[in-house]
Amino acid sequence: MKKIYYEKRGRRYVPVAENDYDMFDAMPKGAHLVMCYPGGQSKRYNINPNYAALIAAGRVAEDAMSEAIRKASELRPQKTTITPGQKQAWEKLAKEFGSELATLQISSARDIAEAGLKALQAEADKLMKHESVKSAYEQFLLVCELTKKENA
Repeated sequence: MKKIYYEKRGRRYVPVAENDYDMFDAMPKGAHLVMCYPGGQSKRYNINPNYAALIAAGRVAEDAMSEAIRKASELRPQKTTITPGQKQAWEKLAKEFGSELATLQISSARDIAEAGLKALQAEADKLMKHESVKSAYEQFLLVCELTKKENA
């Protein structure tokens, strides 16, 4: 729906702006996945529709994956105490790196989860090249549609 805004100039109203609300949510040609959740939304463009359920499940699990990866990748010593040699080695490392020591970092849990999702998508793309996998997937979709009609 297009809306035109007017401004009064003298005794006449003159169009000054036009706003097309349909264009706010316009998307490019292709298949897209849009997820809305409290506090935001996520959009993935140009996905293969065959993988929409897989990608949607991965997007839903992204926060849980990030948290699990974060917990699993926390730095913790194997022992609670460090030896004088370990302390000396750390001090030598800090001295050698100087201010660069602070730049050593690991990827964020979100980046790692995103990489995992991309790997999941790439693997699904590879699998869908096999005729037997395509056939099984089509049968799965057929059973899903029949189940929907049965429950309706």
